[in-house]
This record gives sequence, structure tokens and C-alpha cells, in this order.
Amino acid sequence: MTTANKITILRILLVPVFVLFMVYYSQPPHKEWHRWAAIVVFIIAAVSDGVDGYIARRYNQRSRLGTILDPLADKILLVTALVLLTVENEGFDLQLPKWFPVLIISREVILISGTFLLHMIGVHVEVRPRIVGKVATFLQMVTVAWVFLKLGSPALFELALPWRDSPLAVTLFHVPLVLAGLCTLISGLWYIVDGARQIGTSQISH
Repeated sequence: MTTANKITILRILLVPVFVLFMVYYSQPPHKEWHRWAAIVVFIIAAVSDGVDGYIARRYNQRSRLGTILDPLADKILLVTALVLLTVENEGFDLQLPKWFPVLIISREVILISGTFLLHMIGVHVEVRPRIVGKVATFLQMVTVAWVFLKLGSPALFELALPWRDSPLAVTLFHVPLVLAGLCTLISGLWYIVDGARQIGTSQISH
């Protein structure tokens, strides 16, 4: 097993440690060192993503196992953080809306199931990373960090919605949150379009 793969596996093993500190922090009296410990573990795991990628490229340690484990480790870490920050926790000033992790998880399910389906019908799958997908991931991380670091959320304006009795207070926190949601949605739709095109190309070539 390559060094890059060992670092990736370590990143996966850090997820339960991260969850443990988050669970401890969710219980009164909400000790701040538990939150900071969770943040440190999350940062170490996130930074290790760049480290194993650099090692794989620099020392030619690319492997089939690495191409599977690396994105899997990233998704496990991010989705775990999103779910935990959606669950009610009085220790945090902000809480992610439930639609946010649902949207992100749905995108991943569509991508994975779509890839599996294309393989099953004999279509060569080529996943093309798009800039909108990278922007979505960046904004998701910004949103997670915003909640983790308790940056606050000053009000910007109020928005009247027909299905609400009272106007919705739009805050600064909604900016990265909504942009992350939009980019995630666009990225998911783009993958669906790519999959349909690859099916069409495959049928033409046959």
C-alpha cells in the first residue's frame, strides 16, 4: 500500500474521532475545548487531502485504490460534518437548514448510482470535474467553517414569502449557504446531462 493511500485511510479513521468530539460538545455544559478539538481534527483531515494528493503526484503513487478512497474520504468527512451541524445543538449559534445536507447527499447519490448504472449497461464512464463543482465544495466548506467558528450572522434585510406568516430575515450567513446550494444543484444537473450525453454517444458508436 502506498504512502498516499495510508494517509487517505488515516483521514477516514479521523472521522469517528471528529464525531466523538462533536457528540461530547452537544452535551451540556458544552465545553469549548471539545468544539476546538473537533475543529482541529477536521482541519487535519481536510489538509491531509492535499498532502496525499501531492504525494501521489510527486512520487507517482497514483493507484486504483487511491482513486476510490480519496473522493470517498472527502465525502464522508464533509457529509458527516453537515449532518452533525444540522442536528440541533445548543452549543452553536447557527444551525444548518435540513435541506442543505439533503441536497448535497442527493447529488452524491445521483452521481454514484448514475455511474453504476452506466457501467451496468456497458457505457464507458468519464467523470468530468467542473469548476462549478469545485466552487460548490469550497462554499460548502466555507458554510461548515462559518458554523464551526461561530462567526455570527448580522441581518441584511427581510424577505416576504407567500408561505410564511412572518418575513424571513436574510442574514450574511445565507450568502455562502444559498450560493453553495445553487452550485451543488447546478453541478448535480450537469452530471446528469453528461451522463445522458455519454449514453447517446455510446449508442451512436454501436
